[in-house]
Amino acid sequence: MKRFLLAFGLLLAMAFSLLYITKYNYLLNGVSTIYLTGHTTAYLTDYKKFSNNSVLVSDTPQAWPLHRFYNQFSLGETIEDYLEDRKTVAYLVIKNDSILYEKYYYGFGVDSRSNSFSMAKSVVSALMGIAIQEGAIKGLDQKVLDFIPNLQGPYAHQLTVGDLASMASGQKWSEEYYNPFSVTSASYFVKDLDALILEQPIYEKPGEVFRYKSGTTQLLGMVIKKATGKTLSTYLSEKLWQPLGANQTALWQLDSEENGMEKAFCCLAVNARDFARFGKLYKNFGFWNGTQLLDSSFVALSIKPRFEESPEYGYGFWLDNFQGKKVFMMRGHLGQYILVVPDEDMIVVRLGHLKDKEKATNTKSSVGDPFTKDIYVYLKAGLEMIKNVSNN
Repeated sequence: MKRFLLAFGLLLAMAFSLLYITKYNYLLNGVSTIYLTGHTTAYLTDYKKFSNNSVLVSDTPQAWPLHRFYNQFSLGETIEDYLEDRKTVAYLVIKNDSILYEKYYYGFGVDSRSNSFSMAKSVVSALMGIAIQEGAIKGLDQKVLDFIPNLQGPYAHQLTVGDLASMASGQKWSEEYYNPFSVTSASYFVKDLDALILEQPIYEKPGEVFRYKSGTTQLLGMVIKKATGKTLSTYLSEKLWQPLGANQTALWQLDSEENGMEKAFCCLAVNARDFARFGKLYKNFGFWNGTQLLDSSFVALSIKPRFEESPEYGYGFWLDNFQGKKVFMMRGHLGQYILVVPDEDMIVVRLGHLKDKEKATNTKSSVGDPFTKDIYVYLKAGLEMIKNVSNN
Protein backbone atom coordinates (compact mmCIF):
# COMPACT_ATOMS: atom_id res chain seq x y z
CA MET A 1 0.00 0.00 0.00
CA LYS A 2 2.83 2.41 0.85
CA ARG A 3 4.44 1.73 -2.53
CA PHE A 4 1.13 2.35 -4.25
CA LEU A 5 0.59 5.65 -2.44
CA LEU A 6 4.14 6.72 -3.16
CA ALA A 7 3.79 5.86 -6.86
CA PHE A 8 0.43 7.60 -7.02
CA GLY A 9 1.89 10.68 -5.37
CA LEU A 10 4.78 10.77 -7.84
CA LEU A 11 2.41 10.41 -10.79
CA LEU A 12 0.23 13.20 -9.43
CA ALA A 13 3.25 15.44 -8.96
CA MET A 14 4.40 14.71 -12.51
CA ALA A 15 0.94 15.45 -13.86
CA PHE A 16 0.83 18.81 -12.10
CA SER A 17 4.34 19.60 -13.28
CA LEU A 18 3.41 18.86 -16.89
CA LEU A 19 0.21 20.86 -16.53
CA TYR A 20 2.21 23.82 -15.27
CA ILE A 21 4.17 24.12 -18.52
CA THR A 22 1.15 23.79 -20.83
CA LYS A 23 -1.44 26.32 -21.94
CA TYR A 24 -3.79 24.71 -19.43
CA ASN A 25 -1.74 25.80 -16.41
CA TYR A 26 -4.70 27.98 -15.38
CA LEU A 27 -6.30 24.74 -14.17
CA LEU A 28 -3.96 24.78 -11.20
CA ASN A 29 -5.71 27.95 -10.08
CA GLY A 30 -9.07 26.38 -10.84
CA VAL A 31 -8.32 23.31 -8.75
CA SER A 32 -7.38 25.36 -5.70
CA THR A 33 -10.17 27.94 -5.92
CA ILE A 34 -13.06 25.78 -7.12
CA TYR A 35 -12.58 22.02 -7.05
CA LEU A 36 -10.74 21.73 -3.73
CA THR A 37 -13.52 23.77 -2.10
CA GLY A 38 -16.03 21.05 -2.99
CA HIS A 39 -17.52 22.75 -6.07
CA THR A 40 -17.59 21.67 -9.70
CA THR A 41 -18.11 25.15 -11.11
CA ALA A 42 -17.90 28.80 -10.06
CA TYR A 43 -20.02 29.57 -7.00
CA LEU A 44 -21.75 32.47 -5.27
CA THR A 45 -19.02 33.40 -2.80
CA ASP A 46 -15.95 32.51 -4.84
CA TYR A 47 -15.05 36.21 -5.05
CA LYS A 48 -13.34 35.61 -1.71
CA LYS A 49 -10.81 33.41 -3.54
CA PHE A 50 -9.86 36.06 -6.11
CA SER A 51 -8.44 39.56 -6.14
CA ASN A 52 -11.11 42.23 -6.57
CA ASN A 53 -11.48 45.91 -7.36
CA SER A 54 -13.88 47.84 -5.17
CA VAL A 55 -16.89 49.60 -6.66
CA LEU A 56 -17.22 52.23 -3.97
CA VAL A 57 -20.39 52.74 -2.01
CA SER A 58 -22.26 56.00 -2.36
CA ASP A 59 -21.57 58.83 0.08
CA THR A 60 -25.33 59.33 0.21
CA PRO A 61 -26.81 55.81 0.21
CA GLN A 62 -30.47 55.54 -0.66
CA ALA A 63 -32.55 52.91 1.09
CA TRP A 64 -35.30 51.07 -0.74
CA PRO A 65 -38.72 52.10 0.58
CA LEU A 66 -40.74 49.26 2.09
CA HIS A 67 -44.18 48.70 0.63
CA ARG A 68 -47.10 49.24 3.01
CA PHE A 69 -47.81 45.50 2.62
CA TYR A 70 -44.15 44.56 3.12
CA ASN A 71 -43.85 40.79 3.80
CA GLN A 72 -47.56 40.55 4.63
CA PHE A 73 -48.23 38.01 1.87
CA SER A 74 -46.69 34.54 1.78
CA LEU A 75 -45.46 32.79 -1.31
CA GLY A 76 -47.22 29.59 -0.42
CA GLU A 77 -45.77 26.22 0.49
CA THR A 78 -45.32 25.06 -3.10
CA ILE A 79 -43.23 28.08 -4.11
CA GLU A 80 -41.28 27.99 -0.84
CA ASP A 81 -40.38 24.35 -1.48
CA TYR A 82 -39.40 25.23 -5.03
CA LEU A 83 -37.12 28.05 -3.85
CA GLU A 84 -35.46 25.87 -1.25
CA ASP A 85 -35.04 22.90 -3.59
CA ARG A 86 -33.06 25.13 -5.94
CA LYS A 87 -31.00 26.47 -3.04
CA THR A 88 -32.24 30.02 -3.41
CA VAL A 89 -30.40 32.52 -1.20
CA ALA A 90 -32.52 35.61 -1.92
CA TYR A 91 -35.95 36.27 -3.40
CA LEU A 92 -37.32 39.82 -3.67
CA VAL A 93 -40.45 41.28 -5.22
CA ILE A 94 -40.45 45.04 -5.77
CA LYS A 95 -43.67 46.83 -6.68
CA ASN A 96 -43.87 50.53 -7.55
CA ASP A 97 -40.21 50.91 -6.51
CA SER A 98 -40.93 49.63 -2.99
CA ILE A 99 -39.93 46.24 -1.59
CA LEU A 100 -43.11 44.22 -1.26
CA TYR A 101 -41.50 40.92 -0.29
CA GLU A 102 -38.04 39.64 0.54
CA LYS A 103 -36.69 36.49 2.08
CA TYR A 104 -33.20 35.07 2.48
CA TYR A 105 -32.04 31.49 2.87
CA TYR A 106 -28.96 29.40 3.64
CA GLY A 107 -27.38 31.98 5.92
CA PHE A 108 -27.64 34.88 3.46
CA GLY A 109 -29.09 38.22 4.46
CA VAL A 110 -29.68 41.79 3.35
CA ASP A 111 -25.96 42.61 3.28
CA SER A 112 -24.72 39.31 1.83
CA ARG A 113 -22.74 39.70 -1.38
CA SER A 114 -23.36 37.19 -4.13
CA ASN A 115 -21.65 36.60 -7.47
CA SER A 116 -23.58 38.15 -10.35
CA PHE A 117 -22.02 35.87 -12.94
CA SER A 118 -23.31 36.95 -16.37
CA MET A 119 -25.72 39.57 -15.02
CA ALA A 120 -22.59 41.74 -15.14
CA LYS A 121 -22.87 41.73 -18.94
CA SER A 122 -25.90 44.03 -18.66
CA VAL A 123 -23.88 46.36 -16.42
CA VAL A 124 -21.06 46.50 -18.98
CA SER A 125 -23.58 47.37 -21.68
CA ALA A 126 -24.83 50.22 -19.46
CA LEU A 127 -21.27 51.49 -19.07
CA MET A 128 -20.94 51.46 -22.84
CA GLY A 129 -24.09 53.59 -23.06
CA ILE A 130 -22.61 56.13 -20.66
CA ALA A 131 -19.31 56.20 -22.57
CA ILE A 132 -21.30 56.96 -25.72
CA GLN A 133 -23.31 59.77 -24.16
CA GLU A 134 -20.10 61.28 -22.77
CA GLY A 135 -18.39 61.09 -26.17
CA ALA A 136 -15.63 58.66 -25.15
CA ILE A 137 -17.17 56.29 -27.71
CA LYS A 138 -18.64 57.92 -30.82
CA GLY A 139 -21.56 55.52 -31.11
CA LEU A 140 -22.62 51.94 -31.64
CA ASP A 141 -21.12 51.98 -35.12
CA GLN A 142 -17.61 52.93 -34.05
CA LYS A 143 -15.07 50.29 -34.99
CA VAL A 144 -13.48 48.22 -32.25
CA LEU A 145 -10.12 48.55 -34.02
CA ASP A 146 -10.12 52.22 -33.03
CA PHE A 147 -9.58 51.04 -29.46
CA ILE A 148 -8.01 47.58 -29.86
CA PRO A 149 -5.75 47.92 -32.94
CA ASN A 150 -4.17 44.48 -32.48
CA LEU A 151 -7.49 42.65 -32.73
CA GLN A 152 -7.07 39.63 -35.00
CA GLY A 153 -9.17 37.86 -37.61
CA PRO A 154 -10.32 38.34 -41.20
CA TYR A 155 -13.34 40.38 -40.09
CA ALA A 156 -11.73 42.37 -37.29
CA HIS A 157 -11.92 45.57 -39.34
CA GLN A 158 -15.73 45.27 -39.59
CA LEU A 159 -16.48 44.73 -35.91
CA THR A 160 -18.34 47.59 -34.16
CA VAL A 161 -18.95 48.41 -30.54
CA GLY A 162 -22.66 47.73 -31.04
CA ASP A 163 -21.88 44.26 -32.34
CA LEU A 164 -20.20 43.49 -29.04
CA ALA A 165 -23.11 44.66 -26.88
CA SER A 166 -25.64 42.71 -28.97
CA MET A 167 -23.62 39.47 -29.08
CA ALA A 168 -23.05 39.61 -32.82
CA SER A 169 -19.26 39.71 -32.84
CA GLY A 170 -18.31 36.74 -35.02
CA GLN A 171 -15.63 36.02 -32.42
CA LYS A 172 -14.13 32.55 -32.13
CA TRP A 173 -15.38 31.29 -28.79
CA SER A 174 -16.75 28.14 -27.17
CA GLU A 175 -19.30 28.91 -24.42
CA GLU A 176 -18.82 25.88 -22.16
CA TYR A 177 -19.02 26.24 -18.39
CA TYR A 178 -18.33 22.71 -17.18
CA ASN A 179 -15.52 21.79 -19.57
CA PRO A 180 -12.27 22.69 -17.75
CA PHE A 181 -10.39 22.87 -21.06
CA SER A 182 -12.75 25.37 -22.72
CA VAL A 183 -11.83 28.99 -23.34
CA THR A 184 -14.73 30.00 -21.07
CA SER A 185 -13.16 28.12 -18.18
CA ALA A 186 -9.77 29.56 -19.05
CA SER A 187 -11.19 33.09 -18.92
CA TYR A 188 -12.19 32.52 -15.30
CA PHE A 189 -8.69 31.59 -14.14
CA VAL A 190 -6.00 33.01 -16.44
CA LYS A 191 -3.75 35.79 -15.18
CA ASP A 192 -3.92 37.83 -18.41
CA LEU A 193 -7.45 38.09 -19.76
CA ASP A 194 -6.55 40.66 -22.40
CA ALA A 195 -4.04 38.27 -23.96
CA LEU A 196 -6.56 35.43 -23.95
CA ILE A 197 -9.22 37.56 -25.64
CA LEU A 198 -6.81 38.73 -28.32
CA GLU A 199 -6.12 35.08 -29.15
CA GLN A 200 -9.77 34.72 -30.19
CA PRO A 201 -10.01 36.10 -33.74
CA ILE A 202 -13.06 37.66 -35.38
CA TYR A 203 -13.44 34.82 -37.83
CA GLU A 204 -17.04 35.31 -38.98
CA LYS A 205 -18.74 38.38 -40.37
CA PRO A 206 -19.99 40.45 -37.43
CA GLY A 207 -23.31 42.24 -37.09
CA GLU A 208 -25.43 39.58 -38.73
CA VAL A 209 -26.51 36.97 -36.15
CA PHE A 210 -26.88 36.66 -32.38
CA ARG A 211 -24.41 34.26 -30.78
CA TYR A 212 -23.99 34.44 -27.02
CA LYS A 213 -20.29 34.54 -26.11
CA SER A 214 -18.73 35.67 -22.85
CA GLY A 215 -15.54 36.65 -24.64
CA THR A 216 -17.51 39.22 -26.61
CA THR A 217 -18.47 41.12 -23.45
CA GLN A 218 -14.90 40.85 -22.20
CA LEU A 219 -13.75 42.53 -25.41
CA LEU A 220 -16.37 45.24 -24.84
CA GLY A 221 -14.93 45.77 -21.37
CA MET A 222 -11.49 46.26 -22.92
CA VAL A 223 -12.96 48.85 -25.30
CA ILE A 224 -14.61 50.79 -22.46
CA LYS A 225 -11.43 50.78 -20.40
CA LYS A 226 -9.42 52.06 -23.38
CA ALA A 227 -12.02 54.66 -24.35
CA THR A 228 -12.47 56.15 -20.89
CA GLY A 229 -8.96 55.69 -19.53
CA LYS A 230 -10.48 54.24 -16.35
CA THR A 231 -10.90 50.79 -14.91
CA LEU A 232 -14.39 49.36 -15.20
CA SER A 233 -14.69 49.44 -11.41
CA THR A 234 -13.84 53.13 -11.21
CA TYR A 235 -16.14 53.99 -14.11
CA LEU A 236 -19.00 52.02 -12.57
CA SER A 237 -18.40 53.68 -9.19
CA GLU A 238 -18.49 57.18 -10.61
CA LYS A 239 -21.21 56.87 -13.21
CA LEU A 240 -23.72 54.45 -11.69
CA TRP A 241 -22.96 52.88 -8.33
CA GLN A 242 -22.71 56.14 -6.41
CA PRO A 243 -25.48 58.01 -8.28
CA LEU A 244 -27.74 54.98 -7.73
CA GLY A 245 -27.21 55.35 -3.99
CA ALA A 246 -25.87 51.83 -3.52
CA ASN A 247 -25.77 50.81 0.12
CA GLN A 248 -22.70 48.59 -0.06
CA THR A 249 -19.35 48.57 -1.82
CA ALA A 250 -19.40 45.99 -4.62
CA LEU A 251 -16.44 43.82 -5.57
CA TRP A 252 -15.43 43.07 -9.16
CA GLN A 253 -13.20 40.05 -9.71
CA LEU A 254 -9.85 40.57 -11.42
CA ASP A 255 -7.68 38.33 -13.52
CA SER A 256 -4.58 39.02 -11.41
CA GLU A 257 -3.51 40.65 -8.18
CA GLU A 258 -1.86 43.87 -9.37
CA ASN A 259 -3.29 46.23 -12.00
CA GLY A 260 -5.58 43.46 -13.15
CA MET A 261 -8.43 43.52 -15.64
CA GLU A 262 -11.97 43.03 -14.41
CA LYS A 263 -13.81 39.95 -15.58
CA ALA A 264 -16.26 42.03 -17.57
CA PHE A 265 -18.25 38.96 -18.60
CA CYS A 266 -19.13 38.17 -15.00
CA CYS A 267 -18.37 38.41 -11.34
CA LEU A 268 -19.70 41.46 -9.58
CA ALA A 269 -20.26 40.60 -5.93
CA VAL A 270 -23.35 42.56 -4.85
CA ASN A 271 -26.23 42.16 -2.40
CA ALA A 272 -29.77 41.53 -3.64
CA ARG A 273 -31.17 44.99 -2.90
CA ASP A 274 -28.33 46.72 -4.74
CA PHE A 275 -28.68 44.35 -7.69
CA ALA A 276 -32.31 45.49 -7.97
CA ARG A 277 -31.18 49.06 -8.65
CA PHE A 278 -30.21 48.08 -12.20
CA GLY A 279 -33.71 46.77 -12.82
CA LYS A 280 -35.23 50.02 -11.57
CA LEU A 281 -32.83 52.12 -13.67
CA TYR A 282 -33.81 50.39 -16.90
CA LYS A 283 -37.49 50.14 -15.98
CA ASN A 284 -37.49 53.91 -15.61
CA PHE A 285 -35.57 54.42 -18.89
CA GLY A 286 -32.36 55.62 -17.27
CA PHE A 287 -34.07 58.11 -14.96
CA TRP A 288 -33.11 57.91 -11.29
CA ASN A 289 -34.58 60.11 -8.59
CA GLY A 290 -34.60 63.28 -10.63
CA THR A 291 -31.51 62.62 -12.75
CA GLN A 292 -31.15 61.10 -16.22
CA LEU A 293 -28.19 58.77 -15.71
CA LEU A 294 -28.62 56.86 -18.96
CA ASP A 295 -30.01 58.22 -22.21
CA SER A 296 -33.61 57.03 -22.50
CA SER A 297 -33.27 56.19 -26.19
CA PHE A 298 -30.28 53.96 -25.40
CA VAL A 299 -32.30 52.13 -22.74
CA ALA A 300 -35.20 51.69 -25.15
CA LEU A 301 -32.83 50.25 -27.74
CA SER A 302 -31.26 47.92 -25.18
CA ILE A 303 -34.53 46.24 -24.23
CA LYS A 304 -35.78 45.45 -27.69
CA PRO A 305 -34.36 42.83 -30.09
CA ARG A 306 -31.64 43.82 -32.50
CA PHE A 307 -32.33 40.83 -34.76
CA GLU A 308 -35.84 39.78 -35.74
CA GLU A 309 -34.82 36.11 -35.81
CA SER A 310 -33.42 36.38 -32.26
CA PRO A 311 -36.12 38.17 -30.25
CA GLU A 312 -34.63 36.94 -26.97
CA TYR A 313 -31.79 39.49 -26.84
CA GLY A 314 -31.24 43.21 -27.22
CA TYR A 315 -28.12 45.10 -26.14
CA GLY A 316 -26.97 43.43 -22.94
CA PHE A 317 -30.45 42.31 -21.86
CA TRP A 318 -32.53 39.17 -22.32
CA LEU A 319 -36.10 39.64 -23.53
CA ASP A 320 -39.35 37.73 -23.35
CA ASN A 321 -43.12 38.02 -23.23
CA PHE A 322 -44.88 36.27 -20.36
CA GLN A 323 -48.64 36.16 -19.82
CA GLY A 324 -49.03 38.87 -22.44
CA LYS A 325 -46.56 41.20 -20.72
CA LYS A 326 -43.13 42.28 -21.90
CA VAL A 327 -40.26 41.17 -19.72
CA PHE A 328 -36.59 42.10 -19.80
CA MET A 329 -34.02 40.48 -17.62
CA MET A 330 -30.46 40.12 -16.45
CA ARG A 331 -29.38 36.47 -16.21
CA GLY A 332 -26.41 34.72 -14.68
CA HIS A 333 -24.94 31.25 -14.16
CA LEU A 334 -26.72 29.04 -11.58
CA GLY A 335 -29.90 31.11 -11.81
CA GLN A 336 -29.06 34.68 -10.87
CA TYR A 337 -31.93 36.81 -12.17
CA ILE A 338 -33.22 40.35 -12.21
CA LEU A 339 -36.62 40.10 -13.90
CA VAL A 340 -38.51 43.26 -14.84
CA VAL A 341 -42.16 43.52 -15.93
CA PRO A 342 -42.58 47.22 -16.80
CA ASP A 343 -46.36 47.06 -17.34
CA GLU A 344 -46.77 45.89 -13.75
CA ASP A 345 -44.03 48.14 -12.35
CA MET A 346 -42.51 44.97 -10.89
CA ILE A 347 -38.96 43.78 -10.33
CA VAL A 348 -38.12 40.27 -9.14
CA VAL A 349 -34.64 39.41 -7.87
CA ARG A 350 -33.69 35.79 -7.39
CA LEU A 351 -30.19 34.66 -6.37
CA GLY A 352 -29.14 31.11 -5.62
CA HIS A 353 -26.97 28.04 -6.03
CA LEU A 354 -29.03 26.09 -8.58
CA LYS A 355 -31.32 26.64 -11.54
CA ASP A 356 -33.50 24.32 -13.57
CA LYS A 357 -31.82 22.60 -16.48
CA GLU A 358 -35.11 21.91 -18.20
CA LYS A 359 -36.36 24.39 -20.77
CA ALA A 360 -39.77 25.87 -20.18
CA THR A 361 -42.90 24.69 -21.99
CA ASN A 362 -46.40 26.09 -22.29
CA THR A 363 -45.41 29.50 -20.96
CA LYS A 364 -46.78 31.51 -23.88
CA SER A 365 -43.31 32.89 -24.41
CA SER A 366 -42.86 34.89 -27.59
CA VAL A 367 -39.35 33.60 -28.20
CA GLY A 368 -39.82 29.86 -28.38
CA ASP A 369 -39.00 29.19 -24.75
CA PRO A 370 -35.21 29.55 -24.81
CA PHE A 371 -35.16 29.99 -21.05
CA THR A 372 -35.33 27.49 -18.22
CA LYS A 373 -38.66 27.02 -16.50
CA ASP A 374 -37.53 28.43 -13.14
CA ILE A 375 -37.62 31.95 -14.56
CA TYR A 376 -41.34 31.64 -15.19
CA VAL A 377 -41.98 30.22 -11.73
CA TYR A 378 -40.31 33.27 -10.16
CA LEU A 379 -42.19 35.62 -12.47
CA LYS A 380 -45.53 33.96 -11.81
CA ALA A 381 -45.01 34.05 -8.04
CA GLY A 382 -44.23 37.77 -8.21
CA LEU A 383 -47.22 38.53 -10.39
CA GLU A 384 -49.54 36.60 -8.09
CA MET A 385 -48.21 38.50 -5.11
CA ILE A 386 -48.83 41.92 -6.64
CA LYS A 387 -52.28 40.71 -7.64
CA ASN A 388 -52.93 40.13 -3.94
CA VAL A 389 -51.88 43.74 -3.31
CA SER A 390 -54.35 45.09 -5.85
CA ASN A 391 -57.13 43.06 -4.20
CA ASN A 392 -56.48 44.64 -0.79
